[in-house]
Amino acid sequence: MSLSSIISIFQIVVSGILIVSVLLQQRGSSLGSSFGGVGASYHTRRGFEKLLFASTIIFGILFVISTIASLLIK
Repeated sequence: MSLSSIISIFQIVVSGILIVSVLLQQRGSSLGSSFGGVGASYHTRRGFEKLLFASTIIFGILFVISTIASLLIK
């Protein structure tokens, strides 16, 4: 198994996890606020929501690094 195929498999796994972590995050505003409604509420992330937010950032960074590594190897 070559290094480029390992990186490709790693990218597929990381992209799947990244998609799931983005889809699991709650939306901060509803549809009404996009049409001018008041939806300016701020809350702090706690517990699982904070872990999910941090893991989304980490998996995004891992995906970018693996993409750059894949481009450099080819």
